[in-house]
Amino acid sequence: MKRSRGGLLLTLVLIWLVVYPLALVFVASVRGEAGWTLEHVRAFVTQPQEWNALWGSLWISLASVVLAGVIGVPLAFVFERLEFPGRRLLGALVALPVVMPPLVGVIAFLFLYGESGIVPRVIGVVLGLDRSPWRLHGAGAILLVHAYSMYVYFYLFSRAGLARLDESMVEAAASLGASRWKTLRRVTVPLLRPQIAAAALLTFMTSLGSFSAPYIFGGGFRVMTTQIVNTKLLEHEELAMVQTVSLAVVAFIGLWLLQRTRGTRSVAVMSKGQPPKAQVIRRPLARWTAAGLGWALAAVLLLPHATLILVSLVPLGSWTTQIFPPAYTVGNYVALLSEPERLRPLVNSLWMAAVATAGVILLSLWAGRLVVQRKVRLAKTIELLTNVPWAVPGTVLAIALATMFSVHAPAVGRVILVGTVVILPLAYLVRNVPIAAGSVLAGFRQLDPSLDEAAVSLGAGRVRTLVRITVPLLRPAIFAGAALAFVTALGDFVTSILLYTFDTRPISIEILSLLRQPDIGSAAAYGVVLMLISAGAMAIGIRFFR
Repeated sequence: MKRSRGGLLLTLVLIWLVVYPLALVFVASVRGEAGWTLEHVRAFVTQPQEWNALWGSLWISLASVVLAGVIGVPLAFVFERLEFPGRRLLGALVALPVVMPPLVGVIAFLFLYGESGIVPRVIGVVLGLDRSPWRLHGAGAILLVHAYSMYVYFYLFSRAGLARLDESMVEAAASLGASRWKTLRRVTVPLLRPQIAAAALLTFMTSLGSFSAPYIFGGGFRVMTTQIVNTKLLEHEELAMVQTVSLAVVAFIGLWLLQRTRGTRSVAVMSKGQPPKAQVIRRPLARWTAAGLGWALAAVLLLPHATLILVSLVPLGSWTTQIFPPAYTVGNYVALLSEPERLRPLVNSLWMAAVATAGVILLSLWAGRLVVQRKVRLAKTIELLTNVPWAVPGTVLAIALATMFSVHAPAVGRVILVGTVVILPLAYLVRNVPIAAGSVLAGFRQLDPSLDEAAVSLGAGRVRTLVRITVPLLRPAIFAGAALAFVTALGDFVTSILLYTFDTRPISIEILSLLRQPDIGSAAAYGVVLMLISAGAMAIGIRFFR
């Protein structure tokens, strides 16, 4: 291990951005005007609604993991192990929910399955009902949205694991007389355990920090993310701090337990040989039945996307009780792109996401250089600090940054950024550090150290080696991390709602504002634009990654 001023400096920067704000929230939760106090903690633990909200967050997250896994893992086996007409195209379409930002996906579900949505209206006409057959609210609605948006994690992770599975192990099990079911249970699933555990961890943390679905569909059902925002809006600052700490504690405990599960009994023999070939369904009727079911599934999964596009063409006030909109126009898009006030949220989101992405990539390159190539003494600490924001729900992070940067005290590293154009890009940067750093550090670990040594022996300095050798070789990892970070920042809602101002309002806040007016056509048009930009960014990232 090498001593490095750069390592110490990066560690201090990460502590300042990540640990210090969280520590301030903890201090604020046990401190009042008269000094140290447990009064606010006592107020929290004695109120049943607080425990109900915390328990709601926990069980909704666990149930989301189960539902997403039940949907995503079987789909991965179907599209990776079976050969039928249209398999590759359908396999890509099944992953499309990933390009929908959280708020946009929730809005699409509202238009499609909500009490006055298209599907309930169709069912009402067919069955002759005078009211909606259901109400999309409460825990069931939240779980429906979570299952739809998060099964993709299990699907993509499991497909990646199956694609790297060693066929010789499956053949060995078969040669020893194991049936297909026993081979699946005793060989395949244990080999996929790291991928399934990673997907479960990502789903749990995403669900725990979910705000859009509980905010729109929660009704009387509360989770801690919405509870924190409501308490903040009521200006009960100290209680909001205690709520924030409680959610952070649950997040860290969940992260620790799931990582222990992922770290035990995992098998790391994935890629020594060729993966098993997809099995061709030989019976024509079975093949075309599988293809038909696949297309039917793809149609159901793409209905929210299609509904969003349909609603984006609805003129203001023209759609009332009809099943489908009676009139259509592109005026919502024209207004969005031509009126300065309508265009401002889109421009805000684009530049803030771009700045945050550039910053997080530079930070990740700095971390990779120190952790992997130079192996400084603080390497493990730096890598740990880059992962901390991933374990902190967006609401917690927003409260922490608002607390940190609402006081002018330069002597202790605090300046006023709340209310300025800086706070949102900074929040996006901090929140996306784990996404970009994970990709870039993995890229660094795949580089041949001799390349750097050769460059140095030829007289190249550190900066020139980084620019001419390291960065070009890291291009796939950089683009993959940048695409994910950009898309996450572009569609952010949970952090933005606590930190935005009118002049810096991003597109997610504008969508919410238009829904309240209600101008559903313009709100949907923003959602379509956001979805298309996200899809384009992901396509670029995947292309360069390959």
